[in-house]
Amino acid sequence: MTRMIIDTDTAQDDCIALLVGLLDPGATLEAITMVAGNVGFERQVQNAYLTLNAAGRLGDVPIHLGCTRPMVREWVSAEDVHGDGAGGLTMDTTGCAPEAEHAVDALIRLTAESPGEIDIVAIGPLTNIAMAQVKDPSFASNVRSLTIMGGSNNGRGNITAAAEFNFYVDPEAARTVFEAGFRITVVPWAPLTLNDAVFGRERLAEIARIGTPLAQFFERVCAATLAFDEAVGIPGTTHPDSLSASVLLHPELITRQAEYHVAVETGSELTRGYSAMSWGVHGLTPNATVVEAVDAEAFFAYIVRILSTPTTPDRPFGGTA
Repeated sequence: MTRMIIDTDTAQDDCIALLVGLLDPGATLEAITMVAGNVGFERQVQNAYLTLNAAGRLGDVPIHLGCTRPMVREWVSAEDVHGDGAGGLTMDTTGCAPEAEHAVDALIRLTAESPGEIDIVAIGPLTNIAMAQVKDPSFASNVRSLTIMGGSNNGRGNITAAAEFNFYVDPEAARTVFEAGFRITVVPWAPLTLNDAVFGRERLAEIARIGTPLAQFFERVCAATLAFDEAVGIPGTTHPDSLSASVLLHPELITRQAEYHVAVETGSELTRGYSAMSWGVHGLTPNATVVEAVDAEAFFAYIVRILSTPTTPDRPFGGTA
């Protein structure tokens, strides 16, 4: 059984990543920690509750509120991409109260209580992870593994020409994390996500035919991002966050990976957040395993299995698309 924490800025595919952690029979989701990223912080928290509700797990997993802005910069959102991150879904959140313990303290405590036993999947900016390391330098050694959705493998960005969103929002945090000594696996935006984690219209139609509450939830939360992705030339919805959770739980999905030295640019506005991934010819010591390719068909089939899980939402959904 894999004990895991998901550190998230919950919107669109972050919701599907949470479903993976909640519903995979080989996983125990110990906590959800919230970090400033995709959409407004309160909306991210609401989206996490919506996802727990869709899975029929409301109240089962603690939510800890974390850093509401990057380490040294102003927050940048991706609301132009995701809208509210949940396709306008709403629910009655009466009684849904996050934990009093800050996410940074929860990350430190949970991993210190079970050193070497908890894996973290970080699918938003790395602010919480970096701040936990700054506060407790033993944090990295207590974490079993850290799977990071972020950066591009010397490829194009998605918020600027150079940078992927998570690293761009808090490059200082990303740099801190890669220098801290974690056992890191990176799931990059390009080329991996664009090659192997895009669900085109045919695949989305297959998901729609499943007809479960989870499949309907998937359609709703991914709709806004589908429209944006297609508008910028991506032929479907992108799923790097759920891929990150999936490869932790099912490393057999990975068909190619390699050791890299990853460094994140913090000094230049032109290339802010750029991830320089050295592939072993520059005399640098590797600090991460970078996933280069996955079995795209197997990944999609896995997500279909997750979405086919019969669930009964704890509370009725409302809202308009």
